[in-house]
Amino acid sequence: MRQGARLGIDVGRARIGVARCDAGGLLAVPVETVPRAADGDADVRRILELAEEFGAIELVVGNPLSLSGAATASTDDAIGFAGRLAAGGVPVRLVDERLSTVSAQQALRATGKSSRSQRPIVDQVAAVIILQHAIDAERASGSEPGRLLTTDEGSSPL
Repeated sequence: MRQGARLGIDVGRARIGVARCDAGGLLAVPVETVPRAADGDADVRRILELAEEFGAIELVVGNPLSLSGAATASTDDAIGFAGRLAAGGVPVRLVDERLSTVSAQQALRATGKSSRSQRPIVDQVAAVIILQHAIDAERASGSEPGRLLTTDEGSSPL
């Protein structure tokens, strides 16, 4: 298991959930929900600030594939956003995140949270699920999770 904190990122159309783990990669916890910038790079800048604040060695971005494993419009959006993050100089890994938001909603429902009260935090919980799965997979396999985003993927630099 590589040492170093990581950030988990759940890219949504309106909000981006952010989670972090400790330097030992044991436990993912929620950090914040970043509003998606309609134009500009305020969302990317905020996540890069969090990466610096927590000393993240990499960003783990959920790759929302369909249940069959095919790319969707959300997949393209997440990869594009991940490319913008990578342009900020922090390594970005894409990991399969099928059903992470559904799992987050189920977990919040189990705690008694209504759909309305879930909205502000469901993206953070999904980011926790994405990151926890990635660090658990790395610990179990000894291999880095998902795939490292190449510099020619995603969108143009900031």
